[in-house]
This record gives sequence, C-alpha cells and structure tokens, in this order.
Amino acid sequence: MKTRPAQPAPSPKARPHTQMRFGIEWTDDYAWMRDDNWQAVMQDPKTLNSDIRTHLETENTYTEEALTPLSDLKDLIFSEMKGRLEPTARGVPMPDGPYAYFHFYREGDQHGVYARHDLRKTASENPTSGAIKPKDEIILDCDALAQGTKFFDLGDVSHSPNHEWLAYSVDEKGSESYEVFLRELKTGDILKTGIDRSAGALVWAADNRTLFWVERDENQRPYAVRFRDVFDQEAKTQTAYEEQDPGFFVSVGSSDDEAFIEISAHNHTTGEIHRIPSAQPQTPPVCFSSRQNGIEYSLQDQGGQTYILTNAGGAVDFCVMTGTAGQTPDQWKAYLPYKPGRLILGMESYANWLVRLEREDALPRLVIRNMTTQVEHAIEMPEAAYGLGIKSGYEYNTDTLFFSYSSPSRPGTVYRYDMAERTRETVRVQTVPSGHDPEQYRVERISITARDGETIPITLLARKDVKTDGSNPLLLYGYGSYGITIPAAFRTNILSLVDRGMVYAIAHIRGGMSKGYQWYLDGKLEKKVNTFNDFVDAGRALADLGWTTQGRLVAHGGSAGGLLVGASLNQDPDLFAGVIAAVPFVDVLNTMSDTELPLTPPEWPEWGNPIIDEDAFHRLRSYSPYDNVTTRAYPPALITGGLTDPRVTYWEPAKWAAKLREHQTGDAPILLKINMDAGHQGESGRYDSLKETALEYAFALDCVGLA
Repeated sequence: MKTRPAQPAPSPKARPHTQMRFGIEWTDDYAWMRDDNWQAVMQDPKTLNSDIRTHLETENTYTEEALTPLSDLKDLIFSEMKGRLEPTARGVPMPDGPYAYFHFYREGDQHGVYARHDLRKTASENPTSGAIKPKDEIILDCDALAQGTKFFDLGDVSHSPNHEWLAYSVDEKGSESYEVFLRELKTGDILKTGIDRSAGALVWAADNRTLFWVERDENQRPYAVRFRDVFDQEAKTQTAYEEQDPGFFVSVGSSDDEAFIEISAHNHTTGEIHRIPSAQPQTPPVCFSSRQNGIEYSLQDQGGQTYILTNAGGAVDFCVMTGTAGQTPDQWKAYLPYKPGRLILGMESYANWLVRLEREDALPRLVIRNMTTQVEHAIEMPEAAYGLGIKSGYEYNTDTLFFSYSSPSRPGTVYRYDMAERTRETVRVQTVPSGHDPEQYRVERISITARDGETIPITLLARKDVKTDGSNPLLLYGYGSYGITIPAAFRTNILSLVDRGMVYAIAHIRGGMSKGYQWYLDGKLEKKVNTFNDFVDAGRALADLGWTTQGRLVAHGGSAGGLLVGASLNQDPDLFAGVIAAVPFVDVLNTMSDTELPLTPPEWPEWGNPIIDEDAFHRLRSYSPYDNVTTRAYPPALITGGLTDPRVTYWEPAKWAAKLREHQTGDAPILLKINMDAGHQGESGRYDSLKETALEYAFALDCVGLA
C-alpha cells in the first residue's frame, strides 16, 4: 500500500494505572490520556491538558504525513462525491396551516437555509407561460450563522404555532450543548434567550410564548425539562421535570395532534411518558404510566382514544394497545394483537388514520388504517432490498401522507400519498448531477449461516459486471447495537468505491433489529459476542461465496460499530486488509466503569454494569477491544475521534491506537486522526463532512491495492 509513513510513529510513554476488582488486577498504561477536567474541555477545548494536546497533535501530524500519498485520490473522491450532490437540493414543503416549511441549499451552501411558502400568495415564475410557484421566504440562513465558526451544528428549528417566531439551537463546539435563539419572522430580529445548555430539541406551547427544552447537567446528560415565557424578561426559568436516576435520559416533544407537551424519561429498555396540556403549559406534568423495568411505550391520540405502541405483556416485537393516564400496562386493552416476527417500528396518528411502519422478513412496509372503518392496507415495494420511511409533517387533520423510498442502487423518491384514495404522486426524486444509471449495478440480499447456525442477512451492492470469483475487494460495514438497523438505502458516497470495482456489503448482524426485536436481544448483554461473531462469519462467508477473499476485505464501522470493528479485528486480524474505525467505542470496560461519563449509567442495560456485576465485568473484559490487544501482526488501521465528543470521548480511540501500535509486530500503519474542533459527528457542513469520508475511502482503496 502507498500509506507507508516515513517518520517514526508516535510512541507515548506508558504511565501504568492499576485497578483491582472482583479479585482481578489489570493495568492501563494510557489512562493518563483522559483529562481529569474533561467536562471543561467539552465547553472550552483550550483547557485541554498540555501533555495530552501535544500527544494528539503529534498523532495528527504523523497521520497527515502518512496519508500524503493518498492526497490526489482523496481529492478525486471528494470531487466525485461533491459532484453527486444536488447543489441546490430542495426538501419537500410540508404544509402547516397558511404556510409550508422546508429546507433547501443554494449553490455552494454547506448548511443551507430554512424557508417557507405562504400558501395564500403566489409569485409569477414565468409570466409569459403562466407558470406559477410559491415564493421562497427565507426564515433562517444557516450558512450566514456559521460564518466565522470552526464547527456549526443546528440542533432544532421550531416555528411558533402562530407562525410569528422561530426558535433555534446552535452548537459551535461539537459537544452537543446548544445555545437557543429566537428570530422574529416579520422583522428578522434575533433575540438571545440565555439558554446555553440545551440538548437541542425545542417545543412551543400553544400560547406562542412558552418554550420547553431539555437541559444537560455538568456531566453532559440530558436530565431535566425546563420552560419559560421567552418574551418576559422578568420570567424565571421553571422546571417541568427533573430526572433523579442518572441511568435515564430525558427528551421533550409534542403529541401528533399537538394537544400535549410530551416528556420522555428512558434508557435502552425502559421508559415512561409525562404529559402537559399545551394550552396550559404551567400545569404539572401527568405520568401516563409509571416505569416498569423492561417495558417501553409511546403514545398516539386519535378520535378521543390513546393508542399505545408497547412491548408490554411479552410482545417482543411490539403490539398496539389502548389505555388512559394512570393505568398500569396490565390494565391496557389489546387493539392490534402481538404477531411474532412483525416488528412495529413506529406509528403516527392523524384525525382519521393510524399509520404504522413495520418490518417483516427483514423488509419494511407502511400500513394505513382507516379509523372509521377499521380497514387497513399496506404500501410495499418490489425490490429485494430497500429503505422506506415516513416523512413527518405538521398537519393532523389531513388525508395526505408523505413517505420516502430508495434502494442501494436507486436514488430516493418522496411520494405524496392520498390515504383515502390510495393513490400516490411523486413529489421529489433525488438527482445525481454527475450521472447515475441504476441498471449498471446489482443489488442482492443474501443470507449466510453463522457459526451457531443462525442465518445473517447481508445486503450487497456491486457493479453489474462483478463476478463472484473471489477477485473482488470488499468493504464490509456493520453496527449491531442498540437495536439500530442500517437501512438498505441509496448512498451516493458508496459509488466511489463500487465504481472502482469494490463490493459494498452491509452485515445485518444481531444487536440490530433487521429480523425483529429478538434480533436485538440476541446481540446485547450476555449475548453480545454474537454481534462480533456474526460480523466475522459474514466476512468469511462472503469470501467462501466468491464475493471476495480473505485479506481483500476492509471492515468499516463507527461509534458502537467501531467496537464491532475492534472486537472483530482481535478475533480474526488475517481476515481484513484494513480497518476503519470512526469515533470507536473501544475502551468498553473502563468507560462502563466511569460513572461521570454522560452515557455510562444509561448504557448499563445495553452492556451491563461491571462495577457491581461480576459477570458483566468478566464479559466486558473478555471482548473490550482495548483490553484484548495482543502482540501480533495487525492490518492497517485508520482510527478517528473528536476532541469534544461527549458520546465516545477522545481518549478511547487515542488509547486504542497507542496500544495497537505498541503491540504491532507487522509493518502496517496504525493511524489516529483526532478532530480538534468537532465532536461525535465529525466535520459539520455537507461538503466538509465529505472530506472525512473521502479520506476513509481513499484509505480503504489503498488497503486493497486500488489507490
């Protein structure tokens, strides 16, 4: 490969830190990379310990020099990716009374603008032809807001019910602490609110004055819902809800009919919802049903009835019930009975309809139920693999549903669907300015057999002329945690790999929900190792089937998918030509033992609590990538992180890279790139973020000799 560093690799000093638990002593040589003052670093990166900063900058310099031979390829891939983006892409305007709201980009925009149409007015587009269209009214210029910032992320944009004000939240550090502003839509005047530790989401009450938001605590956890009359300078911030259990996160939203402010307290397996009448925002919240361990639920109101999507009563793949506030789950009544294997992913309610998105046989479908006749029908698609989703709008009293569809080879399409007439109209088709012919690609959904006999679905995208003769390089992508399912959707970036002859594969491994909720349960806690085994077995099977061969396969994953990559690398390093681990969760044992970190207590239901549970301690220690690095030859690795990342803190990838390099017996490079101005999501902006992807893909191609 071209990536052969000329300079010696960074070799940070070992500063042994020894711990003892459950009779086991273990030493962490690089614990010093965790800044004791990390909370302050999240708010002001300049406060980072100087020794740590020097080390990270040294790593960045080494990586930059090592990747210099790939600069031309990276730039070419970036140009390709940029050429596939619609320079003036426009979202579908979503009606809300007299206006329709949407987002669009102008030529060269990184962040775009939010706009609306006044549906009561039109402006002539071409007076001679008589063609007319609504006039764009820009209500928030994000690129203007981002001027002069190194990082910019918009958390939420929420217009008031009377359409006179816009509330929006901004993060300029990547730490996911958002400052909240107001914009008067008539004058364009911007007001500061003094709210600066918001988790992002903003909800207006019906009075057009009261704003609700979630506040983060000193450890960056979203733990409380605050509200205030934002137009009364004397008004004090009030608390609607404050969570006492650090294992629960808090979020805020509104019911589909906007009658209630909804506060959710939840971890990965348990939740409860509190409601406040939107017309009476000072009213204390009422808990719909108190939390019970292992029971999740969400609420939809329709026709005076509350419908509950829940796993209560052993409904592993969820069912729909009815109930009222104050009832316990055993008092709820069945409405849509539980059907094993039919996973109900979500529901939306309308004045006359109940719409649910569900997955069966690993493929999604939309089911529309007429609440007057109780007759339902489904929207399904014909391809072997595809992504389907509801485009949530603002209107409740409507027969119109917007939904999106795409497949790995076919660009996204948004449809306007008349639920009463059962007719659809195409309102937007994603275009690829540089050109794209879906017929030049093959999309396949195959199943392979894992070592324990389970069948694992894999989605494949390749050029049409690719043969299964073992000669192909292949990028294997996976995630496998939290029940998150990677959809078989269209992604223009991937074409830069596929067009060069690389096969792109998504392994739908246990820990996600591709085959139902049980698929998730079979990849967590004491069954977590199934996730890693599935990924390795998928790679081996793809080689056996001729899609690739061992040593021609690059593993790619981010966050918990980085854990997947790291654990799989330890299990079978010879399988991979290289690995790309983006913001990887690899220091699992130490992180799950650190109660100060934002995600640790809420994550115990996913991974286990190694502080008090000896079985969990041994289990995490057995697969934690950082704790299982051994002296051997590792393939090339590109590891990335973000200094202000509150989800996977910067020291996890930094420690792992140092330990991998220390134990590397081969000559393949171990490269670490820490973004000193960003967090978990990396670079902000639609073009800047492409540069990171282009670098990853150039590295992947280099690993398999295509650079």
